[in-house]
Amino acid sequence: MTEPTTGPVTTEPVPDADENRRQVLYWRLLARLFDPEEQHALESASLSVVEDIGLPAALLDPQTSVGSVVQRHPELAAEIDGLMLPGEDGGGRDGAAEVRRAALASKVLLNVFATGSGTVTAGQLARWQSDAGWLERALGCRPGELRAGRGQAPGGVQGLGPELGSVEAGLVKRMQLREVLADPKLAAQLTPSMSLIEQLLRDKHNLSGVALANAKALIRRFVDEVAEVLRTQVAKASTGRPDRSVPPKRVFRNLDLDRTIWKNLTNWSPEEERLYVDRLYYRHTTRKTTPQRLIVVVDQSGSMVDSMVNCTILASIFAGLPKVDVHLVAYDTRAIDLTPWVGDPFEMLLRTNLGGGNDGPVAMAMARPKITDPADTVMVWISDFYEFDRSQPLFEAIEAVHRSGVRFIPVGSVTSSGRQEVNPWFRERFKALGTPVISGHIGKLVHELKNFLA
Repeated sequence: MTEPTTGPVTTEPVPDADENRRQVLYWRLLARLFDPEEQHALESASLSVVEDIGLPAALLDPQTSVGSVVQRHPELAAEIDGLMLPGEDGGGRDGAAEVRRAALASKVLLNVFATGSGTVTAGQLARWQSDAGWLERALGCRPGELRAGRGQAPGGVQGLGPELGSVEAGLVKRMQLREVLADPKLAAQLTPSMSLIEQLLRDKHNLSGVALANAKALIRRFVDEVAEVLRTQVAKASTGRPDRSVPPKRVFRNLDLDRTIWKNLTNWSPEEERLYVDRLYYRHTTRKTTPQRLIVVVDQSGSMVDSMVNCTILASIFAGLPKVDVHLVAYDTRAIDLTPWVGDPFEMLLRTNLGGGNDGPVAMAMARPKITDPADTVMVWISDFYEFDRSQPLFEAIEAVHRSGVRFIPVGSVTSSGRQEVNPWFRERFKALGTPVISGHIGKLVHELKNFLA
């Protein structure tokens, strides 16, 4: 008979049941993202997991939108809000809660990124936009905020906004857009977005009748929505530094009480417990009002669609400010002066012609005569500066404008995400000139312009 072993006994760790459930759900997520064919074993196992934790089986149905699931189970809305915020899964939840999180996150991600192939209907695009809104809510953003560049995903997920925009653009390209626009019921299902507006602007010359009217209505809706957001940004932005060359107005509302007390502390009388004030100090509230002319030159080639749309709207907002004379020039291989319509971004967009190459000197030839007083002028040039074999002449013209006293601001782009790509040749020369390319995020441009125009 063998004696029992008396040494230490080692045992294999028992797998955690909740961890296994999470792995099943995430394996199904990956399989669905990279292979459209249904994996029966994973589907069956995932269904068991979802039912075990009390979630609806509709979470596994790729044809059911997130909104439809929430409509039937309203309590899930609170769980999805902030679901994917970083730092939320560090020890604060138990295993069962993490399984629920995996199930809900998988649903949202699959509905947004597993878009299939083939023709897309207006209803399918609307459903995708709704699902993308739920993803934004899961990331802590308002629906539409991340895709439109009005917000930024927390935790450094800066690339997700452009990724969502890319997916949406792909869906729009797969639509039979002209047929959808010709049907008022189908057109009414469309939600305007940057991708959709781009396609409408590219195809506007091929539209007529009902289709053209519906396209214009969508463009105007989008313009109005973006304009409302940008007006808020302009109103909140800094209005420049106080002009200390102008003496402060000696009125009560400008009295700097804290500074007045501090400067007169030497006159404090301990015996009388009284402060004698020899001098009153006032705040400088007068701000510089120059430059007063804003010249915006924007590249309307194929790579700069976001910038074209955003800048026409932004220019119209600044045109409404007092004492600001705004001019707008758009260009590709030709230049067009949009100044007569600068107060109406909708009309400006209808007059653009997206696409083509870059010929900056043509645009400069149109913009430069608009400079009447260099010291009171700011020129904003928005482009990736990938010129059509004429880099040197454009830079020499820009350098001359800058040296004349014009405040020149090169902007890589004014996109929804702030992402920009600029010709390195130009980037280095702008830096040496003392006019570095500013960030492409529209909030940065708003801040820069308010500093010089307010």
